[in-house]
This record gives sequence, structure tokens and C-alpha cells, in this order.
Amino acid sequence: MRKDKPNITFDEVLEKVSTYITNEYDKETITKAYLFACEKHYGQKRNTGEDYIVHPLNVAYILADINADYQTISAALMHDTIECCNVKKEEIENEFGIEIANLVDGVTKINRLNFNGDNEAMLANHRKILVGLTEDVRVIIIKLADRLHNMRTLWILSEKKQKENAKETLEILVPIAHRLGMNKIKSELEDLSLRYSKPDVYFSIVEKLNQSKVERNNNVELMKETLTNLLNSHGIKHKIKGRAKSIYSIYKKLDTGRRFSDIYDLLALRIFVDTEQDCYQALGIIHSKYRPIPKRFKDYIAMPKENGYQSLHTTVFGENGQLYEIQIRTYEMDQVAEHGIASHWSYKEKGKTIMQSAMEEKLQFFRAIMELSNEESDEAFINSVKEDVLKNMIYVFTPKGDVIELPLGSTPIDFAYRVHSKVGDSMVGAIVNGNIVPLDYKLQDNDIVKINTNKTKTPSREWIKMAYTAQAKNKIKAFFNKIDKEENIKKGEDLLLKELRRKKISTLDFYKDENIDKILDELHIEDLTELYINIGNGKYSPTSVINIVNSEEIPKDELILSKVNNNQGVTINVKNDIIVEGIDEIKVNIAACCKPIPGDRIIGYITKGNGITVHRSICPNVSDLDKRLISVSWNKNIDKKYSTNILIHTLKINNNKNILIDIISKTSNRDVLVQSINLINTEDDNMFDVTLLVESKEKLFKFINDLETIDCVTNVERLIK
Repeated sequence: MRKDKPNITFDEVLEKVSTYITNEYDKETITKAYLFACEKHYGQKRNTGEDYIVHPLNVAYILADINADYQTISAALMHDTIECCNVKKEEIENEFGIEIANLVDGVTKINRLNFNGDNEAMLANHRKILVGLTEDVRVIIIKLADRLHNMRTLWILSEKKQKENAKETLEILVPIAHRLGMNKIKSELEDLSLRYSKPDVYFSIVEKLNQSKVERNNNVELMKETLTNLLNSHGIKHKIKGRAKSIYSIYKKLDTGRRFSDIYDLLALRIFVDTEQDCYQALGIIHSKYRPIPKRFKDYIAMPKENGYQSLHTTVFGENGQLYEIQIRTYEMDQVAEHGIASHWSYKEKGKTIMQSAMEEKLQFFRAIMELSNEESDEAFINSVKEDVLKNMIYVFTPKGDVIELPLGSTPIDFAYRVHSKVGDSMVGAIVNGNIVPLDYKLQDNDIVKINTNKTKTPSREWIKMAYTAQAKNKIKAFFNKIDKEENIKKGEDLLLKELRRKKISTLDFYKDENIDKILDELHIEDLTELYINIGNGKYSPTSVINIVNSEEIPKDELILSKVNNNQGVTINVKNDIIVEGIDEIKVNIAACCKPIPGDRIIGYITKGNGITVHRSICPNVSDLDKRLISVSWNKNIDKKYSTNILIHTLKINNNKNILIDIISKTSNRDVLVQSINLINTEDDNMFDVTLLVESKEKLFKFINDLETIDCVTNVERLIK
């Protein structure tokens, strides 16, 4: 459930990596990098008291989640060895090659920079330095993952350090993540920065979101069902998901003076379709049934954001008179929207990832435009950008005078696909400055380019070699992938039938409606055609598909959901400390991250196979979960103590024994038991991470008040890890 896994193992990293990296040499290199890092970091501890290797493992896991290549994963595992272990770059180069060594060295250079500063000019300069130092965009991506894990464990630092880190993250790293289009990482960095820079505001928003979550989920599910039926009736293949609004984005709206109840896009849906055309058709169908709000429609498909983001946005009056913000995009657009430049990891070309080809185009563009509008007075920087960056870009014109920016070396093919996919797919020739040119012609600055098209024509596979940009190459490949689709359908069907015959399973029995529905639901796919394609291209094996039908065991979480839905409103003879409406006997676990105690507002989450986990309503780890959340409450008759954690900040003094004695002495007055005390030394103060057993929130707060009367205690807070 948690976004971070503090006890993550290398086996888990390798398991994650193995879902998309199949080359054994690549995986052996990752394992070798892990063993190298373990040896170099041996005996080192983090401020949290954990072995230092836990940090690079988490960084690697974050990167594996966005399908990072093996060089990036390897560098992530070793990214602190130069800085913290006195390892030389040459040693890494000898063991792992120049590419991985450069990545580790690049992260080290960034980590040595001091990014302090209050005025915007200085912050802009820091961003320029960071990007300027980075010849390979993967260095920045490793740095973003490194900062993300450090932010997840920021609770260990003093309040002063927390605020400094949060400020630096928001002002330096978040804008870079935004420019690279890495929205998923950017959004979490923003939320964590707010959590530590303005904790009162953050937890207030989290609590309001969690308190209204069940009602909002019900509204979203109703709208999802209606939209699904509506789009199905028009033959639009699609998937719909509820979309969690980030805490930071809500804060920004509240900061402009809006009330929480007025933020109407808290009810948000995202619709995924196959093609651009389907995006616009779906939009028209939705607007024909639900009235849109004027001025809330945005077409980022026709006019993408500068970081490549594409989607249609609209806000409509939906079911029950509620307002819904709806985003419509293709699956490919969603990858770019979530991961930006990192969405190109998995594409290979001549042994080199297309991201490595595309990243320079993206990064050069990023370097060129970053903060330029605020830098007119910085002549040296502007001249440097013109000399070192803009000279690698060209600007050409459409016949109507629209400017198209392309990297130097682009051809009419790149131009056509930059204008629109349909223009590229139907291109038959190009005219530059009034003259017919071959399709491999290298465009020059200020060229006026006209593309001739014919609706009956299709691309040539040879264009992939003639195109210069990754965007054009990918779109040409996508066209031919559609053609290959028919071959995969036939291949997948044949493989499945062959396996059924081998297992002596009747096709009539196997293809019953209930069996097919079960397979489609389990694999989250639309129909048999999509199933055959996924078998044909190797994503699913015929055996794994057949096993779905043969497995009759119903998952425990589905049984719980069924019980809750069927027994709502039924009075139960309650035996447990925590009441789950409609269920008398159910395994209930207390969340280890926020450790609720009687008196806390709580919410339940139905886990997969492990009963219900109960969190505090303000716990950020349930703020973006789905419909498995259910209402729970404390039994009024509780006669046992529950565990929770507090963090006691004290002045730095030489003798901590006296403080411990004072802390322990306060427990006797309040019937509080101490399970463990962990001393954490920081530059500014000492902290004691104390695990307590306490009967209620009221008694805990009285105990905290007692602790704050101790002379050297500066602050006491409850801990959410």
C-alpha cells in the first residue's frame, strides 16, 4: 500500500526489472552493480538506522517502475559510491564501462552542488547549472528518483532541514521533472514537499479528502458505469479509471482563495482509447449527453504542452448533478503524460534505446527554453544558449506561416509527422521553397515546407531509415504495428487452440461466455481479439490463459468486498475493537505507517489476501487508493492499549541518559508504556523515535503535553512514516 518500501530487497528489484529486461547479460550487470554497492557501503548506516544499501535499492526500484534501462538501474545502485565511499570513477569504468561510469559521475557532480537561494534569479541559475552539467538526461532522472526516496524518508531530519529540502525540491527539481514531462514523479515530489513545508495545510487536505472518499468513489463509479455503457453503445473501445487529484494541486487552488467544496474536479475520470480519432469521437459523444462547462475545455492533442503532454480535458455536469473533470487520451499519450521522456525506455533501435536518441532532442529543447523569458538581462547565458544549444535546432515554416521547431538533420518526413500523424501517413512528396525535394532532404533554417498527401497512400518502411526524429520513427512503426496486428491475432488464436488440444480440453467448454468473461476481467482486456494479440506477441502464454479458467479459487479480497456490499445496513454482534459495517468476523490489521489508536478518525482498506488494514484518516498513504476503501469505526468498549510512534525533538546535549529518565518518568502518570526508544542524532538537534502503547488519543495528547514541559524538549509530534 505504501509508495515506499523501506525493507525492499534486491530480489524485489530484480523481479521488477525482469518484467521488461530479458537479456541475461543486462541482468547480470545489475546484479554485479548491486554486489559492488553492497561491498562499498558495508557498515554504513542512514540517519534512519537502516543499512545504507536500502537507499540505492529504493532508488533502483523507483526507476524500475518506469522501465529504466539496465545502465540506469546499475548506476542507480552505485550512485553514492563515489561521494560516500571514496570510489574512483576509473574503478567503476573498469568494472562496468564508460557509459555507466559517466552516469554515476554525473549524479555525483549534481549532489556536490549547493542549491540554496531565495531570489528567483538565483533559483533559475541553479536549474541552468544542473541541466548544463548533464550531458545525459538519465543523470537527471536518477537524481529525481534519488530525491524522491529521500523525500519519502524526510521525517528523520529536523524541521529546519525538512523545510530546506522541501523548498529546494519544489523550486529546483520539480520544474525540471515538469519540463521532462515526468508527471508521476513530479506530483509525488510536490505532495511530499507540501507535507514538510506546510504540514498543517497538507494534513488538513488529506483528512478532508479521506473523509469524503467513500462518497466520491460512489459518485465516480456511477459515472464510470454510465459512460462505459454510453461509449460501448457507440462502438468506442475504451477503459475508464477514476483519477486521484494530487494534494499539492488542491493546495494551489485553495491558495488562490477557493473553498474546498468549490474544487469541482475532485470528481475526476480518465478515459483511454486506441486512437486520436477515438479521443475526439468520445468527447463528442459525452458532450451530446452531458452539458460541458464553457471555458473548461482544453485540446492538448492538437496543441500539446511543451513537455509533450497530450490529452483532451473537459468538465461536465454529470450524474446526480455533480461536476466531473474528464480527460481523454490514447494509451500512448498516457505513457508520455505519466513518464514524459522516460516513456521511451523500452523502444530499441540498433541496440540503442530511442530514448537515448530522443532525449537529446528533448534535453536540447529543454535547455534552450528553460527560464529564457526571465533571463533577458543575463546576456552571457542567452549568448551561451544561442551558441551551444539553438544552433542544433532549426525553425521551418508551413505554407500558412506556422513555425515548426525541429532538430538539425530533420527531413520532410519529420516535418510531416510533427504537423500531424495523418499528414505523415498519407505523404506522397514534399516541396521546399517552391521546389520538389526528395524525402531524405535535410531541412534548413527558414525553409517553407509543403507536404503533398494522398488519402489512398500509406507510409513506406524505408522511411524509418530516412526520418531523423524519434517521434517520426515511432509513428511510422506504429502504423506498421497495426498491420502486424492481424498476424498476431491469427498466431495467438492458433497457439491457444494448439494448447487446448494438447491439454485435451474441449473448445466448446473453454469458450463458454462465463469463461471468456473471467479471462478478460482477470487480464483487464476488452475482447478475444485483444487476447489473441497478446498471446501472439508473447505477452501472455496460452498456458497462463487456460489456467485462469481452471483456477476456481475466489480471492479473499473479492469475498470481503462481496460481504461488505451484501450486508450493508445489517446489524452485527460486534466482537472486535474495530467495527466493519456488515461483517462480524474479519481479519483487521493496524497500518504500520500511521498506527491509529482509539479516538483517531480512521478508514479501512481491503487488501488482497490479508483482510482489512486500518489507517488514520489523515494518512497520506490512502489518499490515492481506489474503491477498496470502506468506512470503519472504533468499538466504544475497548480495554487494551495500541501501539503508536512519536518523535521527540531535544536540544543537543552530551548526556542523553537524563532525558531518557525524564521521558520514562512521565509515562507512569499517564498509564503509557514505552516499547522502544531509538536515538537519532542530527546536525541541529537530537531526536527520539519512541514507540508507545497507549489506550486512547486523549491519553496520548496528555502525555505529549507532559513531555513538552521537559526543559530540553523543543517539540513532540506523532509520526507517520
